[in-house]
Amino acid sequence: MAVPRSALALLVAVVVTLAGCGGLESDPQPGADRATAVRGQDGRSLARGAPPELAAVYARGGQLLEGGPKAFRAQLDELRGYPVVVNKWASWCGPCRAELPYFRAQALERGRRIAFLASNTNDSDGAATQFLDELPLPFPSYSDPNGDIAQIFQAAVAFPSTAFYGRDGRLATVKQGVYASEDELAADIDRYAR
Repeated sequence: MAVPRSALALLVAVVVTLAGCGGLESDPQPGADRATAVRGQDGRSLARGAPPELAAVYARGGQLLEGGPKAFRAQLDELRGYPVVVNKWASWCGPCRAELPYFRAQALERGRRIAFLASNTNDSDGAATQFLDELPLPFPSYSDPNGDIAQIFQAAVAFPSTAFYGRDGRLATVKQGVYASEDELAADIDRYAR
């Protein structure tokens, strides 16, 4: 008997949610060299070979950036002309932990054409930095302890959330909740990050 796709997606979402804040079983392993972990499959840094605006983003991969909403808005303005994917996460959020490897993989695959950013929201900088040591991301995360940055892209409540901006700098859509698979994320990137 075939299981309906919606039931399977619901089951995956429930399992991910119940997993809570458990450890990550993904490459790279905790303690891995952050510089190595944020390189593409060809071994090159995403910053190398990318247009200058994207190279500037990926040169800060794995970092937790300060500056709040003003710095985040300035970054979006600098990226006008490129699609932008923004993921909101927190180290204490189990579903966030489960889906961030999907964002890492998609950034490594598409980062020379699409900008990836993150907002570490309602979290402490210490916990976020420790998490980024466990799973280095090839793109930077903005420190957002009070949810001010998340409000910019209409994602103040749900964890995780993902915003998609078009080349024109306009917010195309926001997905509230976890991606159950990398394929689901990739489909939304294809649909909205144009």
